[in-house]
Amino acid sequence: MSIRFERDGAVGTIVLENPPFNRLDLRFAQALRAAVHKASESDIRVLVIRAEGPHFSFGGEVREWPGKDVNWFRTFVADVNASYRAIEMLKIPTVAVVQGVAFGGGFELALACDFLVVADSATLRCVEVTTAMLPIAGALQRIAERAGRARASRLSMLGEPTSGREAGTLGIATHVVPESELSATAAKLVQQLATGPTRSYAATRTLLKAWSSGGVAAADLVMLDVAMELYNGADAQRGFVNTADAFNKDIEPPTLVFEGK
Repeated sequence: MSIRFERDGAVGTIVLENPPFNRLDLRFAQALRAAVHKASESDIRVLVIRAEGPHFSFGGEVREWPGKDVNWFRTFVADVNASYRAIEMLKIPTVAVVQGVAFGGGFELALACDFLVVADSATLRCVEVTTAMLPIAGALQRIAERAGRARASRLSMLGEPTSGREAGTLGIATHVVPESELSATAAKLVQQLATGPTRSYAATRTLLKAWSSGGVAAADLVMLDVAMELYNGADAQRGFVNTADAFNKDIEPPTLVFEGK
C-alpha cells in the first residue's frame, strides 16, 4: 500500500495511492502512521485523507492473512488501530473525501475523521461478517456513536451496504454531494477550516473525545479549563472585538479570517 503526505500551505493531505482498489496491505499501518507523524510535526491547520482512483478503499488485503497465527493477526490489528487513533489524536480538524467504495478498513479509516465528505453514489459497508469476523478498527462503536446502536448492529451483523446519500441521512457522513461536486465541496470545506479558529477546533475535538469516553459529565469536567485556554488567545480576542463592534452597529458580525492563535 503506497501512501504519501503532501502539503499546500495550511492544508495537509494523506493520499492512498494504490488504485483502483486501494487495498490495505501489510505495509499500510506503518505507512499511514508515518504520514500522520509528518502531518503532526508540521504546522498545518487541517488534514485531508483522500484516495486516488475510482474508489476510496476496498479494505484489508485479506489475501495476505490465511495461514498467519493469531498473535500475528493481533499485532497487525493493533498496529492498524494505533494508526487510526493517531489521526483522532491530532489537534486539527480532519476531513475524509470518499468516492466509490469504502469497505471494511477503508470505511473505518474515513470514520476516524471529523468530517466525511461523501459522494451520494458512494457505497460504505462493514464487510467483516462475510468472513465471520467483526469490524476490527473501530467501525462498530463509531457508527453507534454517530447513528445509534440499532443501526450499528444492522450494518455490522448484516453487512448491508449504505449509500453515500443514506450515510448523510443517518449522520454518518457530514456532507453528501454528487460525485461531480465532491472535489469542489471538499475544497470549500477545507479552506474554511484552514482559515478558521484552529485552537477552537482543537478544543471542540477535546470536548467531544471527553464526551465519547465518559458522556456529558466527563465533558463538563474539562469544559471550563478548555474554554479558559481559548479566552486569552489572539483569535478569541479579535473575535470578541469584531462581535462587539457589530453589536454597536446593530449588524451581524462579519466573518473573520483567523490566524490559529
